[in-house]
Amino acid sequence: MDGFILFAHGSRDPLWRLPIEAVAARMREQLALSVPDGTAPPVACAYLELMEPNLSTCVEDLLSQGVRTFTIVPMFLGQGRHAREDLPLLVTELQAHHPGLCFALRPAVGEDPEIVDALARLILR
Repeated sequence: MDGFILFAHGSRDPLWRLPIEAVAARMREQLALSVPDGTAPPVACAYLELMEPNLSTCVEDLLSQGVRTFTIVPMFLGQGRHAREDLPLLVTELQAHHPGLCFALRPAVGEDPEIVDALARLILR
């Protein structure tokens, strides 16, 4: 089974996580419409620091639900140090700890041309 993890930085402010969780909720809604038989891949959020769950805990939770292929999406505007260095190191550690699982790491969402266009339209309206 496949699963998605939205990976974000984290904050001491508990409200900070709401936009990340809103994206996860919207993904779940869209997946439920496209896979109406209840077999849609799960979507979860994980945080680098200051919030729970961390990436390892999130993977363990999804693993207990039967997920074996993980798509990890950095919810950053750019490919900074966390997305470029910290997250790949965490994924390498997960792969070493779980050699039978597949981890696919996507680029930071903010570097996708569709996101750049959407942000520009939002700011200009």
